[in-house]
Amino acid sequence: MNNSLIPVILAGGKGERFWPLSRRQRPKQFLSLDGSGRSLLQATAARLLDMAGGWENLWVITSALLASGVAEQLPLLPESNLLVEPEGRDTAPAVAWGTLEVAKKHGEEAILGFFPADHWIGDRRAYNNTLVGAIELAETRGVIVTLGITPTYPSTGYGYIEQGEEIGTFSELSGYKVSCFTEKPDRETAQQFIDTGRFSWNSGMFIFRAATVLSELEIHAPQILQPLKAKGQDAYQELEKKSIDYALMEKTDLACVIPADFSWDDLGDWNAIERLVKGDAANTELATHVGRDTQGTILYASDEDDVIVTIGLEDIVVVRDRNVTLVVHKSRTQEIKQVLKQLQTDPKFEKLL
Repeated sequence: MNNSLIPVILAGGKGERFWPLSRRQRPKQFLSLDGSGRSLLQATAARLLDMAGGWENLWVITSALLASGVAEQLPLLPESNLLVEPEGRDTAPAVAWGTLEVAKKHGEEAILGFFPADHWIGDRRAYNNTLVGAIELAETRGVIVTLGITPTYPSTGYGYIEQGEEIGTFSELSGYKVSCFTEKPDRETAQQFIDTGRFSWNSGMFIFRAATVLSELEIHAPQILQPLKAKGQDAYQELEKKSIDYALMEKTDLACVIPADFSWDDLGDWNAIERLVKGDAANTELATHVGRDTQGTILYASDEDDVIVTIGLEDIVVVRDRNVTLVVHKSRTQEIKQVLKQLQTDPKFEKLL
């Protein structure tokens, strides 16, 4: 396996839409959501290890709140390869600081990849082949490569990437200049995008030479890069909160995309469980469930001794975790974040967060 990639796993997210299972010190990336018993973080590290050539070349960046949990989940990760942000500032500072720290150890010619810790990927062979193509494109053309996911339905929850000029074939995959990035569109627009055949979902995965991104950040986001170069993690309190898409990818002329065709899901909320494990059953059950006239319902219990009993439910999510039971219609799972904001205003609910 090609081991010219230094993967950096972004593991600082909160995963609030998976509450109550996901909580402050046990976010989505620490959970096993497919019944495998392996957390999303562990699965992400496992599929990147071969490409990295071993634990010494794998890095993780996370928050101070989650650092001990990451170390516990990945006991073979070298301590020096765990970068701890004092506070979350979105992905632009994480990518900038991560690139600076990896470059100190591996040099600015190193090829880095940044990967969210909380995504599900099915076809490992197709995934690895896509990474090999992305490495070749980043290495030979000096560009910033993002992996685009071939859309399977008109999603309104993902950003879209429009491919422009084709610039060549890399590991038998076509690479394109990025024409534009579009944030989450409405359903009609998403369908129009898909019909053109020129759009991919934005996966949030990036591959590039360290020197390339450092140079582009110096041009497009010096207010983020320069404090980090001067102070490292001590600069975080003065950094603005900004995503790498806004800070760099939408501004640089070096953005390229490889449309990928492996099975992928960013597991945005509880409805993703249905896509992963439903099969042919009437309901998606990761719990002991006794039901009557119940269909299209997602059921999850963290304690195997808990039993969920339902009568006459349709298209509902029921989650039982410790001291909380969540019951929500599948069409309204995005509102879980608003409920959490409501709970945060009352001290008596602190232990639920």
